[in-house]
Amino acid sequence: MATEIERKFLLANDEWRALQADRLGIRDGLIAVENGRKVRVRITDHHATIAVKGARDGLRRAEFEYGIPLADANELLANHCHGRVVEKTRYFVSYAGFAWEVDEYGGQLAGIVIAELELPTSETEFPRPPWLGVEVTHDERYRKSNLFRGRMP
Repeated sequence: MATEIERKFLLANDEWRALQADRLGIRDGLIAVENGRKVRVRITDHHATIAVKGARDGLRRAEFEYGIPLADANELLANHCHGRVVEKTRYFVSYAGFAWEVDEYGGQLAGIVIAELELPTSETEFPRPPWLGVEVTHDERYRKSNLFRGRMP
């Protein structure tokens, strides 16, 4: 079983931009959500995936993600997400040997910027970059299911 262990933070400033190595445009659509579980479809450039994520257990959650045809992903976004689609740019930032992903949201969520760090274990320690702000890992307002619903933090 695949497991995701992730920490999320707001940004204190834009210093991370000088460290970005690459970026990627993303469209995410939420197909279903129930009791902390969700099914999400994603298109990045010309690649598409569908992901099933289990309920959180602390920092951990089961995650299964598979490639799907781009045409299927477009169909799911257009007809099965009921408007729960967001666009964002993901920036890849390296700091002290750790690979950060910084998501800058567009559209109705413009202004929200969240840094995410996936870790091998819940106990893994990491250095805090100077551009890192408050942690929102357990803040319900920053859960994607709430962002999809247009609940602005």
